[in-house]
Amino acid sequence: MKLLSNGKIVVGFDLCDNYSQISYANAGENTVETLSLVAGEQNYNIPTLLCKKIGVNQWLYGKDALKFMQEEETKEQGILVENLVSLAINGEPIQIDGESYQPESLLALFFKRCLGMLSQIAPPEKIGNLMITCEKVNGRMLEVIEQVVASVRLKADKVFIQSHVESFYHFMLYQPEELWRTQTLLCEYGENEMKISRLECNRRTTPIVVYVKEASFPFPTGILPENEELRKEKMTHFDETFLHLLEAECQNQTVASVYLIGEQFAGDWMQESLKYLCKGRRVFQGNNLYSKGACFGMLERLLPGEAGKTHVFLGEDKLRTNIGMKVLRQGQDSYFALLDAGVNWFESENTVEFYLQEGNVVELLLTSLIGGGSRSVPITLEGLPEGSSRLKMHLHFKDEKHLLIEIEDLGFGVFRPATKECWKQEVELE
Repeated sequence: MKLLSNGKIVVGFDLCDNYSQISYANAGENTVETLSLVAGEQNYNIPTLLCKKIGVNQWLYGKDALKFMQEEETKEQGILVENLVSLAINGEPIQIDGESYQPESLLALFFKRCLGMLSQIAPPEKIGNLMITCEKVNGRMLEVIEQVVASVRLKADKVFIQSHVESFYHFMLYQPEELWRTQTLLCEYGENEMKISRLECNRRTTPIVVYVKEASFPFPTGILPENEELRKEKMTHFDETFLHLLEAECQNQTVASVYLIGEQFAGDWMQESLKYLCKGRRVFQGNNLYSKGACFGMLERLLPGEAGKTHVFLGEDKLRTNIGMKVLRQGQDSYFALLDAGVNWFESENTVEFYLQEGNVVELLLTSLIGGGSRSVPITLEGLPEGSSRLKMHLHFKDEKHLLIEIEDLGFGVFRPATKECWKQEVELE
């Protein structure tokens, strides 16, 4: 592929317990490709696992690890380590071949080996920006990613993280608008469940607010039997179950497109359900939507497209409240924005300095973007000396619902020295 003039590429990395994927793009283009394990094939899934050869410090990863443990002549010579993401989140050391290993280090090893696959496209130093996407983003997942990034010596300011839901949004943002002007369904066939995500736009707002609603349903899985009659019976059961689920999800809804992801969708069991889906809707099947969405998300950060300028995504990870304060600027009352809604809570942070003319109360104004109006949050600075003061305020988040505020007294020039006293307050967002 054609690279940037400086040879940099943008990478989207889907990191999951079962498998991982890598997509990449030139930052100056909107064409995203996914790395295949076999040239010329759509073989994108890298099993998220390692295999340690017994008695030696040698590790295999992905399909090589799986192959080593499946072949008769070698399967007794290795130890398989699966569920690397869950193990890292748990954080408990694991015993492998008589030694103790930190699970974060094992995940970092897998991650580094996967990035090494990009050498066929560009060397590691040519990775300009990297977006990691995973099922959910929480405080512990952020800690794990930070450790992994530090271990592989990537520049932290070049690495970002977003959830699968946000990757779904960014994927759709780069599709023709007729596919998501009304509603889009994403059906993800996992182990014993069907997860359905519904993307819809509220076009009555400016900017247009985009939501994704998620729901999971029990769903049969398993290997189809070889007996033709039993096989047909089981396929019919799958088909009928999926059809009933789709009818319930699409009833009285305007769904423009449907995306089917997951290896379980392979095969020809979707007969009646596929006929139903294709009536007035565009239907797509694949398994690299999240890694592509991560790559599109990174491209959008570097150079927002027209759709990104007119739409704002409000997912679980997004701040849904505008946070600011009323100030006196050039003799006029005005609003001063501190944190804007629509940004990931874990990236929402700001430090400002300002003057408090009198009193000892700083008041923040919180305005919900999804209704509920505005509310004032007073912060009383007990013990603040009387008169004018210069203050430094730092805002950041403990989690998606709790804002932490720290205010430090900087004094008032030659008139009053700084006490360096610091006041802290936690505010719960609605």
